[in-house]
Amino acid sequence: MEILDKCILCPRECKVNRNVGELGRCRAGGMPKIALANLHYYEEPCISGEKGSGTVFFTGCNLACKFCQNYKISQEFSGKEISVETLAEEFLRLQAEGAHNINLVTAFAYVPMIIEALKLAKDKGLKLPIVYNSSGYEAIQTLKMLDGYIDVYLPDFKYAYNDLAKELSGVDNYFEIAQTAIKEMKRQARKSSF
Repeated sequence: MEILDKCILCPRECKVNRNVGELGRCRAGGMPKIALANLHYYEEPCISGEKGSGTVFFTGCNLACKFCQNYKISQEFSGKEISVETLAEEFLRLQAEGAHNINLVTAFAYVPMIIEALKLAKDKGLKLPIVYNSSGYEAIQTLKMLDGYIDVYLPDFKYAYNDLAKELSGVDNYFEIAQTAIKEMKRQARKSSF
């Protein structure tokens, strides 16, 4: 995908060419990489419901949180690369298993591929609401790409103080970036058909 030639999908704007194997802060490559796609019963109750959320944990992260509960996925980069077509099939499998929704966790680095996978899956009968579950540290241009694809945004707003964000997650300007991102999420959510 051309957009990965000079990656600016997150606020770090690493500008690496992911299509030729260059790695930025998140360490994502040119293909979707997931650690797990499964029914998850321990998300917020309104997301998990009784049957579980169809959660897809994407590998890599643009933060370096000292308290990360998904460290093996986010920082050790465990998981496997899959094709866009396989990702679409995972969405459909989760729907067939009874998931209440498709829950995309830490997905910012794979947004262009996710959009393609959602189109394929919807053509094959995907009808579930789509949840975008993130740290809130998101690039506006990437969120705008998702306009019309996401039904529920679930940002995990972490810091109101940038000094804490720097100390605990290794990032500058978290508050301003997350605040702007959440405003965009809210704007899109108002338009949702869900």
